[in-house]
Amino acid sequence: MTDLHWIFEPGFFSSQPVHVAVTIGGVAAVVCAIVGVFTVMRGQSFAGHALADVSTAGGSGALLVGLTPLTGFIGGGVIGAAAMDMIGIRRVRGRDLATGIVLGASTGFAALFLYLDTTSAAVTGATQQILFGSIFTVDPSTIPIVAIFSATALVIIAVIYRPLLLSSMSDDVAAARGVPLRLVGLLFMLALALAVGLSALAIGAILSTALLIGPAAAALRLTKRVGSALALACILGVGSTWLGILLAYDSYYWGSSHRGLPVSFFIVGLTFALYLASGLPVVRAHAERRAKQSGEAP
Repeated sequence: MTDLHWIFEPGFFSSQPVHVAVTIGGVAAVVCAIVGVFTVMRGQSFAGHALADVSTAGGSGALLVGLTPLTGFIGGGVIGAAAMDMIGIRRVRGRDLATGIVLGASTGFAALFLYLDTTSAAVTGATQQILFGSIFTVDPSTIPIVAIFSATALVIIAVIYRPLLLSSMSDDVAAARGVPLRLVGLLFMLALALAVGLSALAIGAILSTALLIGPAAAALRLTKRVGSALALACILGVGSTWLGILLAYDSYYWGSSHRGLPVSFFIVGLTFALYLASGLPVVRAHAERRAKQSGEAP
């Protein structure tokens, strides 16, 4: 291990906060990757963003009344998902309307709750914790709760996998084959709310869609097979999360100030870089096709 001292700073493998961060971050990345693939396929990335804002309101409200942020993230997300489904999440126009209404309302509540948090002597660091995450300070007792929410989201996706996949391809075809679109859509929104809540715990509510959408979108760029995209998205999500945790830990030792950089900064930066890199094969294929067509032209 001494040969890797320049990669892993002292105490990395023995640090309990690192163990907790790696566990929660890895689990959240897997759930976000699997749910994220269907989110991208269904064109509901904006809905994921709206639920992130709902999570901001839920997390800041939970802190205000003395509950854990995760409780607020998940509770707010579930309420927001139900509201969006009631307003009309199935049709494209209904989706935009529902997303806009929920987004506006949740942003207002988030502003109010964050203001009350920051002016309360009992709540310190609320803005940083809610908006940008603080995974190194998560209590180990949160792990079982994260496991339960994660298992719930994955079970939902497993149960509705076939009708969800069909409706993601075409609502009309799914309806013609008797798929209960309203029920499938509602269950998927529940899984999406759980994924956004877990991502918010890892990297903050305002950045949670990066972990939800980034690895999934990159995977779908690299492969058109859904099974392969799910596996690749998990690898990319977990890899960027764990590498982000390592870089954040190491950054504490950079320079003489001993002030580490946020985990969320590294994770979001890595997912963005992965998405950009995933476009290189596509650009290359277009260039080769264009060159071939030019060579065949008279």
